[in-house]
Amino acid sequence: MNHDHHHGTNSVAAGRTTWGAAAAATLHCLTGCAIGEILGMVIGTAAGLHNAATVTLSITLAFVFGYALTMRGVLRAGVGFRTALKVALASDTVSIAVMELLDNTVVIAVPGAMDAGLTSVLFWGSLTFSLVVAFVLTVPVNRWMISRGRGHAVVHHYHRAH
Repeated sequence: MNHDHHHGTNSVAAGRTTWGAAAAATLHCLTGCAIGEILGMVIGTAAGLHNAATVTLSITLAFVFGYALTMRGVLRAGVGFRTALKVALASDTVSIAVMELLDNTVVIAVPGAMDAGLTSVLFWGSLTFSLVVAFVLTVPVNRWMISRGRGHAVVHHYHRAH
């Protein structure tokens, strides 16, 4: 197994997708996911929403913020809104979906975490742990997708084309 740790902007080095490129793509995706996930959990918990409604809100906001961060970069490259949205959907959907499945599963699996409240170490600790788990387990998914010209390879390819 190759453990090439190239951290350049190219996702492929000597025909192989690097772990560094996959980690960078995952970190980019995690940033948007985490903003939405945390905001959703905070809003849902503060508003006293049912756990299912809180999780739904968190997932929705994770997708919104994840797509928005990708679109921001693509729009800066002078691309129209519709094209930027298509690029964001193509590059982020699988990564965000995997992260959301993982991090929400972890938070739900931690006894009492969803009901712990915003001032609880259990709430924040489980949320932080869930995001770490999501990152670690999504890096290989993104590496696989990038190696096949999918996922974040779409964004990087598009930036190089403009």
